[in-house]
Amino acid sequence: MLALLGLSAILGGCIQVKAPDKPIEINLNVNVRQEVVVRLQQDAQQLIQENPELFPQ
Repeated sequence: MLALLGLSAILGGCIQVKAPDKPIEINLNVNVRQEVVVRLQQDAQQLIQENPELFPQ
């Protein structure tokens, strides 16, 4: 009887690990957007330097 009680206590404390239903998604858009902004800024600066008459100050 005591062994049965000990076995039920051990089995009652089991931990179940279950994989999520949906895949884990890692969003890296922030890094891509920063790179695009820097490239556009450099292109715009180059365009202004090459064509100062188009962009009066």
